[in-house]
Amino acid sequence: MPKELAYVIVTPYSLFKSRTGGVLSRLISRTGLDLAAMRMFAPSAELVKAYAENIVSAQDPQDRKIQELLREYILKNLSPDPKTGRRKRLMMMLFRGDEAARKVRSVVGNLSPERHSGETIRGTYGDLVTDEETGLVRYFEPSVLAAPNAAEAETKLRLWARYSDSDGGVLENVTVYPRNEVPERTLVLIKPDNFRFPTGRPGNVIDFFSRTGLYIVGARVLHMSVAQAMEFYDPVREVLRTKLKEGVGERAKLVLEKEMGFIIPPRAQAALGDILGPLHGDHQFEVIMRFMTGRTPSECKTAEELRQPGTEKCIALIYEGVNAVRKIRDVLGPTDPSKAPPGSIRREFGSNITVNAAHASDSVENARREMGIVNVGENNFRQIIEETYGNL
Repeated sequence: MPKELAYVIVTPYSLFKSRTGGVLSRLISRTGLDLAAMRMFAPSAELVKAYAENIVSAQDPQDRKIQELLREYILKNLSPDPKTGRRKRLMMMLFRGDEAARKVRSVVGNLSPERHSGETIRGTYGDLVTDEETGLVRYFEPSVLAAPNAAEAETKLRLWARYSDSDGGVLENVTVYPRNEVPERTLVLIKPDNFRFPTGRPGNVIDFFSRTGLYIVGARVLHMSVAQAMEFYDPVREVLRTKLKEGVGERAKLVLEKEMGFIIPPRAQAALGDILGPLHGDHQFEVIMRFMTGRTPSECKTAEELRQPGTEKCIALIYEGVNAVRKIRDVLGPTDPSKAPPGSIRREFGSNITVNAAHASDSVENARREMGIVNVGENNFRQIIEETYGNL
């Protein structure tokens, strides 16, 4: 039987303030749930209205006035701009596991003017400020939205899933740029080493990327197939076969001299590199494939097995903004974590040149190629909801 689902919506304001990483860190590390899907939405007025109508509930432990405040907030802050018609950008996270709704809601927290603790997500990032004399609300920002129980999570997830093709995916025209600024798009992969156990690392890595001031316009939880990984890393394969020759020749020389008891001259060492370099490069390529997918190409006996989703998890994100490629690469740091500068992602979270926390496209052209391979807009959000609840 499929496990329970729960959702968290990161509001447009929280996205704009780059709080996504902090929200995700708390949800993964404190609930222990499986992050099953992520999807960006630019909701239509129709979707926002339908969602708002389902917010007030007798099953919600929050005060009725707070629920009505939430309904008003949703209608005002999630609806398209009434003047321009431009839609707002928000992110939906889908979690799966036992008692998912209860666990998520306990980390999200409830809203109250008397509570100012940072224990919950809303306690840290949300605000409910009232006038001391009149009690009227002066400022309200819930930070995130979540269902109070499993039944209401199902109702609302069915609703969002029905609109997930028309209103969700890789977003277009959600940010306005000055005329003299030309935005770029680049791809980031939060790699499998961040998901070995429930930890705040995926969110922490996203927090680092938030320093760039760029906008997330696409998000997907990805189980990369071997076929995808082979295509994605194909440009690296020949580099590995040639770049590693010198080092392999030197290592082979040392081993053989110790084993056989005689000196190997430079010409013979170079020949060893020519022979063993491509073999070592192919081996390293398979190591990358296993790291990214859980399997190697040689373990897949059929084309169907090559196309099956892997067992390893990534988060694929598309960032948009001026000089996006360079800004993301600067924060990421070089491939080898030992050579990465302090404060970079790979210095903070990487272990070696393969297990190095994240990938980022190195050019606009490669970003287009890589985004086409991983297909960030693919709607596995709806697929998971239908697998859990049946047809919508």
